[in-house]
Amino acid sequence: MLDPAESYETACRNFHWRVPPRYNIGVDIVDRHEPSKPALIYEDAVGTVMRYSFGDIAKLSNRLANAFIAHGLTRGDRVGILLPQRPETALAHVACYKAGLIAVPLFTLFGADALEYRLGNSGARALIADEASLAKIVEIRPRLPKLDLVLAADRKRDGADALAFWPTLERSADHFQAVDTSADDPAIIIYTSGTTGPPKGALHAHRVLLGHLPGVEFPQEFFPQSGDLFWTPADWAWIGGLIDVLLPSWHHGVPVLAHRARKFDPDHAFHLMAKHGVRNAFLPPTALKLMRQVDDPVARHRFKLRSIGSGGESLGAELIEWSRRVFGFTINEFYGQTECNLVVGNCASIMPVRPGAMGRSIPGHCVAIVDGEGREVPDGTVGHIAIRHPDPVMFLEYWRNPEATRAKFVADWLMTGDLGRRDDQGYFWYFGRSDDVITSAGYRIGPAEIEECLLRHPSVAFAAAVGIPDPVRTEIVKAFLVLKPGHDGNDALRADIQTFIKSRLAAHEYPRAIEFLDSLPMTATGKIMRRELRQRQADGIEKP
Repeated sequence: MLDPAESYETACRNFHWRVPPRYNIGVDIVDRHEPSKPALIYEDAVGTVMRYSFGDIAKLSNRLANAFIAHGLTRGDRVGILLPQRPETALAHVACYKAGLIAVPLFTLFGADALEYRLGNSGARALIADEASLAKIVEIRPRLPKLDLVLAADRKRDGADALAFWPTLERSADHFQAVDTSADDPAIIIYTSGTTGPPKGALHAHRVLLGHLPGVEFPQEFFPQSGDLFWTPADWAWIGGLIDVLLPSWHHGVPVLAHRARKFDPDHAFHLMAKHGVRNAFLPPTALKLMRQVDDPVARHRFKLRSIGSGGESLGAELIEWSRRVFGFTINEFYGQTECNLVVGNCASIMPVRPGAMGRSIPGHCVAIVDGEGREVPDGTVGHIAIRHPDPVMFLEYWRNPEATRAKFVADWLMTGDLGRRDDQGYFWYFGRSDDVITSAGYRIGPAEIEECLLRHPSVAFAAAVGIPDPVRTEIVKAFLVLKPGHDGNDALRADIQTFIKSRLAAHEYPRAIEFLDSLPMTATGKIMRRELRQRQADGIEKP
């Protein structure tokens, strides 16, 4: 744990990693805590509240681990978790880790095509899903021959297409001997959108949780403190909700608030934090921008937060100043990516926060600005943001993609794909992307998956997706389309294409803007020149 009595420089100098050779996330975050200690507060969409202790989580996850083994799953098998924030999601993760299985978190708003790719690519043998997602699974299951077991979280009885989750647990014992895993054994695959091909599965080891701890403790003002309780609106299917909030909280024995909501409501966010006494939060910039629009939240909600972390894009001076007025402290920004997360950040209590800066390297991590050959460049020079290998928070590899794994590293550095500069005080400033990733509402979106789906529409001949500026979401997806002969680019077709994408991919991936062109700019080898399309947008020459 970091020490709040130390200066930033002293914390970096004194920091030493403590990663034991044998380590299991499930045992660490649940089994070693006092059974009666509160672990999870769950409020569903209609306001019903349920509470679970660490003892409850231990016994229920043991039952699920036994159920996995009883149905033939063996060490290293992959388990899809297609659930929102709810108790079954947490139980699934803990059970997977204890049983030596590999968890594959999946976003509930993914469409059938997105789910089919991820479940097929991971070779998932089991899946836990809510009722709203099961119809998509029924559609694609014939094309997933390895998917043997489906558990339905909302059902009370087994069916032909899925077994009921809770009755399955009741048939299992609540004692389980956790698999003896090493810190480097695989634990989780989190899919991250690529820019030149299908999404890539970042495979992380059990040690990834230990690697995250400094990056949580630092921006959350030396988390944990007495009385802490953590919440985020970020879905647990993403690394920000799962390993920035849920798992590190449970490592420290801190309870977590879970809330099931289909859409973020900024006023309800204030209400929820006040009602449950939330002390720590991870709030993405888009959430904060929406919360800023709430009228006089201080007078209407008696919240008592002590720390908020935010990441994904710069908050800016105005939003930081608003947060100081509303919350009474400075929000700490941080930076990372799915492959190597929470490596740069701020901690206002021991260092000045510079609006627009991502912060300084988190104690324990070596972050630098390098050139294309992996050589460090002078302060003030724009280059590639890179993290020195090895690092406990760093991913093992891209699942079944050795070529992409090799391309991620240059010399001793993991290359983030982002450009930035470091100033003479060690603060990192984000400059831009070195690829075509679209950042929208805190999500990093790769255009390739969107373009592939667009091309499945019967009217589309060629497609390109880029990000264009948006005051709330930072960027929105815009599609440039060349239509097949006989099709007219009109508002009705725009709406039809948008619905087509929404039903197949995630809601945040659909193109909110569509422009029809006669041709797309391409290189001599046939690659789309997305930079020219972004420039076309900036020049204001798009068609209505």
